[in-house]
Amino acid sequence: MSQQSSEEVDIIDQRSEQFHVAIIGAGIGGLATALRLAAAGYAVTVVESADHPGGKIRTLPSAAGPVDTGPTVLTMKPVFEALFADAGERLDDHLTLHELSVIARHYWEDGTQFDLTSDRAETVSNVRAAFGSNAVAEFEQVTSRAARLFEAFDAPMMKAADPSSLSMAAVVAKSPRLILDMAPLASLARMLDGAFTDRRLAQLFGRYATYVGGSPQGSPALLALISEAEARGVWSVEGGMGELARTIAELARAKGARFLFGTEVQSIEIRDGRATGIVTGTGRISADAVVFNGDPRAIHGGLMGDDARNAVPAAAVEPRSLSAWVHAFAARPTGPDLAYHTVFFGSEPNAEFVRLDRGQHPSDATLYVCAQDRATAARPDGPERFEIILNGVPSNAIAETEEEVRACQKQVFDRLAAFGLTFDPVPGPQTLSSPTEFARLFPASKGSLYGRSPHGLTAGLKRPRARTTIQGLYLCGGGAHPGAGVPMATLSGRHAAEAIGADLASLSKSRPTAMPGGMSTGSRMTASAQSRS
Repeated sequence: MSQQSSEEVDIIDQRSEQFHVAIIGAGIGGLATALRLAAAGYAVTVVESADHPGGKIRTLPSAAGPVDTGPTVLTMKPVFEALFADAGERLDDHLTLHELSVIARHYWEDGTQFDLTSDRAETVSNVRAAFGSNAVAEFEQVTSRAARLFEAFDAPMMKAADPSSLSMAAVVAKSPRLILDMAPLASLARMLDGAFTDRRLAQLFGRYATYVGGSPQGSPALLALISEAEARGVWSVEGGMGELARTIAELARAKGARFLFGTEVQSIEIRDGRATGIVTGTGRISADAVVFNGDPRAIHGGLMGDDARNAVPAAAVEPRSLSAWVHAFAARPTGPDLAYHTVFFGSEPNAEFVRLDRGQHPSDATLYVCAQDRATAARPDGPERFEIILNGVPSNAIAETEEEVRACQKQVFDRLAAFGLTFDPVPGPQTLSSPTEFARLFPASKGSLYGRSPHGLTAGLKRPRARTTIQGLYLCGGGAHPGAGVPMATLSGRHAAEAIGADLASLSKSRPTAMPGGMSTGSRMTASAQSRS
């Protein structure tokens, strides 16, 4: 919207000399941006269509309490410690985290069980017991390779605000061995097939592509580094992942941020080539900067107004990543021993992804089960809370039929029953969230839960950055750089906050005045919220 209509009014009274930042969306990226900016002295308003914070960190009610039906754990803990530190706080003072001793338990049809644990020596022993002595050397080679890749690309790729092929090349030039580790001409599946004699281990490591919405056949071998992020520790949040979102929102509010829940944003206001505010159903909110924490495809598709759509090119949001069918419920389980995370593998390693890559529902699929009440040794006396994930294709915007929903339910629970796992009571269709439901919850996403597809070696470089081509308009969240997942979306909030701090500082007509807060790890945003007088 390029001109303010006579019916629009400023619904935020912004009379102070602070710079004002409007954030659209209270997902983890928007929350991280809000907390950093509010702590640094900016006036911040977060507008969210839902009645609660979290975005894809979503919970549903059950007989045993709220059930996570999105992300279930934290990895890359230092990312969150840095977020709280930038706000002058300590993570451990606000959240109780439990490190998982069993990162994931895995079952195959032939009866094989394998626990990936937080103890490296124990995991190696488990590899030997499950797959034989020859598999140990292969396992150690693949995990060492992942560690080198993670160490090499963490700072210049994931933590950098604007990585490029040149910066990637510079990293490789300093350590030529990385070329072999990256296997630039190979997919993750091809690399793993060559690395493991036992195809079950290749199947296990191939699952890491799904963490960012891809298939191992289409994703680059570079994504092997995801396993190292998990190997460095996995934590559950006491109270569920929703507690993380609520805590960050409450802390941002305590620092001065304002939240407008249950409020739809109709457009981003663009004047003279610059974002100057947002328009809601009840009025206009003027701003010196606007942050969009939603799927960037919504901007490209014009949902935020025609004047904003050119801020995000098609190549930054297409093709789409995977979606999912997600059950969230409470029941009493019977059958194999479950860890907090348990994976039940499909019969044929590639069958699921062949169909998904064709846009078809998988018939021989791997299932992920989160037993949310098993983070500690204690077990509940009554029903337990569960999330079950089946990978799916993006939504075609046509609601699934009742027959399709029941067919998915039957597929999931028949498959688990084949492993001996049953639930009482059996979850009904009301416990299932489908790709179309996710498409409705996250506009223009097509139900893709991870934004742009990670397929192709340079896919990560094609995601949109925090800065857009429109001055004053910024992006954060899993659809922006550095990508999907709670740690990555949190880092995107840091990139957005730092970009805003640097850009608004250049607009100030007065000498910068240091304010409380600021960014850690060499941030450019060390003197914020300057006077505009």
